[in-house]
Amino acid sequence: MSTTFANASLNNSKSLLEIIRELDGSSSELVDRSKTIFFPGDPAERVYLIRRGAVRLSRVYESGEEITVALLRENSLFGVLSLLTGHRSDRFYHAVALTRVEMHTAPASSVRQAIEADPGVGLLLLQGLSSRILQTETMIETLTHRDMSSRLVSFLLVLCRDFGVPDEKGITIDLRLSHQAIAEAIGSTRVTITRLLGDLRNSGLVQIDRKKITVLDPIALSKKFN
Repeated sequence: MSTTFANASLNNSKSLLEIIRELDGSSSELVDRSKTIFFPGDPAERVYLIRRGAVRLSRVYESGEEITVALLRENSLFGVLSLLTGHRSDRFYHAVALTRVEMHTAPASSVRQAIEADPGVGLLLLQGLSSRILQTETMIETLTHRDMSSRLVSFLLVLCRDFGVPDEKGITIDLRLSHQAIAEAIGSTRVTITRLLGDLRNSGLVQIDRKKITVLDPIALSKKFN
């Protein structure tokens, strides 16, 4: 066990980010918007923690259809498959930077050693994974809507909850999302999303400025379409 790892395990007051940063083989990475972090089939050898930005996690099926399973925000943990299997394995998720992303990453082997040495680290990981599960469940609920208008509205409300910044107008989603990015996230087309967002804007429910969406009245939006 390394000295830095021993120091990390002894300090139960440290955050998961601080612990991961001090593990053997850890590194800081910057990923530009729309760039892939890992593809399905890539070796699952590292664990990732988002420091800043947002990541889209999706599942690609044999038919070629790609379904979003989670939109991950700051302090979200992902890439944990190798922790569960205990050995080198292949990923079946596609992770893409939804915005410019800063993250810290560490080898799965170092994280497993940390868990074995300090149960507190395992608890922090469990808390992070619980948040991931909740995000995935919410995204699945969003995609169960057959009507694309309802699906888009549910997606916007999820974004308000996870990335929303209240201001004098309403809640501004702190992401610059193209219509294409939204379409890919909810299984639609860019043309359809452009039309539906136009309808919401004409109804006075949202405002769009340079790819930033402001939901003017989330309660009214939810009642109108759900």
